[in-house]
Amino acid sequence: MADVILEHVYKRYGPKAVVVKDFNLHIADREFMVFVGPSGCGKSTTLRMIAGLEDISDGIVKIGGRVVNDVPPKDRDIAMVFQNYALYPHMNVYDNMAFGLKLRKMPKEEIDRRVRDAAKILQMEHLLQRKPKELSGGQRQRVAMGRAIVREPKVFLMDEPLSNLDAKLRVEMRSQISQLHRRLGATIVYVTHDQVEAMTLGNRIVVLRDGIIMQCDTPMNLYDFPATKFVAGFIGSPSMNFMTAKVQGGEFVLGENRIAPMGKLGQSLRAYEGQEVLMGIRPEHIGVPGLTDIPDGVNHMRGTIVVVEPLGAQTDLIVEVAGQSLTVKVDGQALVSPGDSIDLVVNQTRLHAFDISTEQAIDRGTPTGTRGQADTLGLGYEYPGQAQQTAMPATAQSV
Repeated sequence: MADVILEHVYKRYGPKAVVVKDFNLHIADREFMVFVGPSGCGKSTTLRMIAGLEDISDGIVKIGGRVVNDVPPKDRDIAMVFQNYALYPHMNVYDNMAFGLKLRKMPKEEIDRRVRDAAKILQMEHLLQRKPKELSGGQRQRVAMGRAIVREPKVFLMDEPLSNLDAKLRVEMRSQISQLHRRLGATIVYVTHDQVEAMTLGNRIVVLRDGIIMQCDTPMNLYDFPATKFVAGFIGSPSMNFMTAKVQGGEFVLGENRIAPMGKLGQSLRAYEGQEVLMGIRPEHIGVPGLTDIPDGVNHMRGTIVVVEPLGAQTDLIVEVAGQSLTVKVDGQALVSPGDSIDLVVNQTRLHAFDISTEQAIDRGTPTGTRGQADTLGLGYEYPGQAQQTAMPATAQSV
């Protein structure tokens, strides 16, 4: 396997159409790196530049220490899995998986070994003689992955491979991809617009917006310590609540409600005394007395229920507080109705704040785990010279 390094990479389709801007990233050997972001953010374009399917306008891409800017895709020692399976309909599973190896004129014995080893890893040995039309969507995607595995590449590139599957199959395939990564010890770069896939699969996640890295970090650091309002709103489901609040005495003031953050955030807010900021709180960090367990250290707010969304295992409530709406996630079934007045409790340790003009996070403490130190992800390596990557629009982000 190999690491992948992108240094000051740009992709332009014209003087004004810059879709990837000053992209800097070090993907370590055996790491599972996920690119996530809304449609049009440049994640697939970046993946295709790594693969050699798109020309690089500026910058350098290295795979395994070798600059590959001018290396054809077939010589980069990568394998790509797309969202459309691209299987040959007239060939059975075995021949679909073996086709690329036959083109390389590999010995039949070696082809047979690789195909059967990949089929065993993907638990589809019983499917080798079937044609694609006889397979389910999940099985076809496994064949596409098997076709990549048999090549034994340095890097796997996956571009939204689960987007054509239904919800149940996506969950199953997510589990299989995670197990595949552990078994192969592979370097995987994975593109998705689904933040649940990103959170459950990635060792680290790159959150992209308009071709710019907004933040690169571990899944839980993105969840607990988002660098910008965009990252905070993109990671988590339902998304984080944002409410405009005035700062008084290091506390948030929303109408008659005063919310006091605990820890460093309260100190950081004093620089905004008398100003308005965006208070952020995730729906799962707001409780309802009698319906949820209330942690130590809470502040109370009063609100009016606007919408009740029963989801079985949980109930989402849309509540109006001081003229602003927020979502509250309650476990189980809540016997409440629109129009009810409700008491809410806010976990003071899980509050966030963002500057209204820059949308940058106001400091609330240090994330767990510091990149640049050895073995951050338990993979036994260091990130050479990697600095913390957080929301640096349009400026160089060195790695």
